[in-house]
Amino acid sequence: MTDHPQPFDLSRVKVLPLSRRKNLLQLEEVLVDPDSEPAPLDDAQARLVQQAADDLVHAREQGASAMLIYGAHLVKNGAARIVDCLLREGRLTHLATNGAGAIHDWEFAWQGASGESVKANVANGTFGIWDETATNIHIAILAGALGGLGFGQSMGKFMGDDGANLPTESELRQAIAASPENHLSPARAELLQTMIQQGLPAGTHSVAHRWRHGSMLACAYGHGIPATVHPGVGYDIISNHPIFNGAAIGRAAETDFKLFAGSVARLEGGVVLNVGSAIMGPQVFEKTLSCVNNVRLQAGQKVISGHTIYVVDIQDGGHWDWTQGEPSIDHPAYYLRFCKSYSRMGGTMRYVQLDNVQFMHHLWHRLRTC
Repeated sequence: MTDHPQPFDLSRVKVLPLSRRKNLLQLEEVLVDPDSEPAPLDDAQARLVQQAADDLVHAREQGASAMLIYGAHLVKNGAARIVDCLLREGRLTHLATNGAGAIHDWEFAWQGASGESVKANVANGTFGIWDETATNIHIAILAGALGGLGFGQSMGKFMGDDGANLPTESELRQAIAASPENHLSPARAELLQTMIQQGLPAGTHSVAHRWRHGSMLACAYGHGIPATVHPGVGYDIISNHPIFNGAAIGRAAETDFKLFAGSVARLEGGVVLNVGSAIMGPQVFEKTLSCVNNVRLQAGQKVISGHTIYVVDIQDGGHWDWTQGEPSIDHPAYYLRFCKSYSRMGGTMRYVQLDNVQFMHHLWHRLRTC
């Protein structure tokens, strides 16, 4: 008889404080001054950035969505202050990132540093086993869920408020018993279980975020702009901890998927900036756009159109002109998924081969003169 593997017991994982980690990034060293002079562009890059700026201006004049979908490197490369300027001036209406983007975002806000050597730390069993990161992000989303908040807004509120307030175990039990069918009952049960298992006390959990100016999620929350996080369960280092709760993460991600779709529903004539998100961005976008088009067609409306998608990455785009549509299946560029997916999403897709922060920096310089 073949032995079957048993679920791994995460309670056996020995977590360590972040103070023990060698951080690869210091926020004040990477944070870009929005008013500084950006690195020069070639003519083709400059034209594309100017087109993006013009399209953003037009989108906001029409009241359409202007969405920034970004990967973790935009955070790690210090674009927070540039994004804050764009949010403050009303140039963007939605931020969206993946789980890693939220993790680096929080670590910068809390300790002013982030990043570790994956290769070295996996080998010695310390990659991602950092207590404060997993604990505080879980507290943020568990507490936020009681107010119906998703992942991104829970994180923004947690950083903006410098912590969260947790109800007593008795209050949670009473609320569940009084109305077990209530939509908040699962969130209350998850928080209750976590408080018991992890020994989390009720009341105020004060967590000072002295570097919140380095957090895009905190900036979005402060400006009242929707920010969503789209994690994969088991993808991120917040899984490497006894507190790991896939139900809480999934619930927060579900809320954010719906909020993201709400912004896509307003994308007629709008703009999507997909900056360095090769997987999450195109995958979440195509599903939400399909949902939105489904509902519009039921109502006798046309599908979303007139939108422009800018895909920004440092790869060469497969040596293909994506304004001509997708290549044939025998062309290598066909397998550059993030370009191919967005090229199928209606509207106009333009590929910009450029460093992510450089793109955002130049975009801000052009927009602030409009």
